Amino acid sequence: MGQLMVAVLVLLAQMERTYTAERAAHARAVASRLGRQVGRPSLLDPAALALAVQLRDRGHTMAQIVAKTGMTRSSLYRYLPPRPPAPLTAAEQAEQAEQAVHTGTTAAAIPAVVSGGVVVAVA
Repeated sequence: MGQLMVAVLVLLAQMERTYTAERAAHARAVASRLGRQVGRPSLLDPAALALAVQLRDRGHTMAQIVAKTGMTRSSLYRYLPPRPPAPLTAAEQAEQAEQAVHTGTTAAAIPAVVSGGVVVAVA
């Protein structure tokens, strides 16, 4: 008889835990639908992020950006957009073509467009 009572109490506790989780999920969904921020507030300063983007576009290293903005390196990598790939020069294109010949890669595997003396790789 005692085991039956313990089993019933365990089931009731589990049911209450499930209902609590469902209510919390519903409250988060309603809050996000209404435009409220859910979760921990962001400590990222939008002005510092804009400065970091400008510094990186000017060619500064990540260490220099960290020193000037006070942001951590991991935050910079998380929030900064990736850099666009640099265009290949004609010499780099020729080197890749030569490597392709030696490795057996076909020329079609390395498509490129020549524009103004600069070879731009095409994906």
